[in-house]
Amino acid sequence: MGTLLIGTSGYDYPEWRDVFYPQNLKRDEYLEYYAEHFNALELNFSYYSLPREQQIGAMVRRSGGKVRFSVKGNKQFTHAVEAGLWRDSVREFRKALYPMQRDALLASVLLQFPQSFHYEEDTRVYLADLITEFSGIPLVVEFRHDSWQKPRVYDGLNERGVGYCMTDMPAISRLPQFRPAVTGGVGYMRFHGRNRRDWYGTNATDRYDYRYSDEELTAYEPVLRDIVSKTKLVQIYFNNHAKGNAAVNAKKLMIILAA
Repeated sequence: MGTLLIGTSGYDYPEWRDVFYPQNLKRDEYLEYYAEHFNALELNFSYYSLPREQQIGAMVRRSGGKVRFSVKGNKQFTHAVEAGLWRDSVREFRKALYPMQRDALLASVLLQFPQSFHYEEDTRVYLADLITEFSGIPLVVEFRHDSWQKPRVYDGLNERGVGYCMTDMPAISRLPQFRPAVTGGVGYMRFHGRNRRDWYGTNATDRYDYRYSDEELTAYEPVLRDIVSKTKLVQIYFNNHAKGNAAVNAKKLMIILAA
């Protein structure tokens, strides 16, 4: 039986008041409160700006060692890659993670690629180079195009010790649909919601405005239990952050898998 980590993608959402956070809780107390309820947290701010060691150290202290972290890779690595610059950014990114590594709280770094990142020769070469630059860091890769859902990819990630991110998202053409696949000794899953209508809209909050029903979550129970039974570490994160849905669904899945 492996270690099971369940949490949300991000936590600093004032709109979660009265849904998850108490109404009178100060914003700078959110992380401490979060750490009382979940054992894992996927950080998103690191995608928009390179994290600093001071920032990461503060989060480690505020969470009191109760939370293990998955840190999302910066957009310079996945969405806005500039030749000749990204390697320096990787080194800066890695340096910032030291406080988490020191305290054994870094569960993974997540590299989430856009739907435009298809399975092609140049993208495969770049991915291999990026993985090399992150050598020694627990790495997970999420693809948003289904051309990557093939045994050759799973085998390649496994050989390199890199995790594959399973996803639940809207049933839209060329988006990856859920397939149980564990590589690199880590099971990793993200629940994005199933909001087909707003998936390609301009508002990210609307895109992830979806609350899973108890039945939809319970349907995953057999396969997730099986993965946990066979895998050393399993991480599950809810990215449907609108209206506090992620926190509600994460707590429900904890109950389902603890039963």
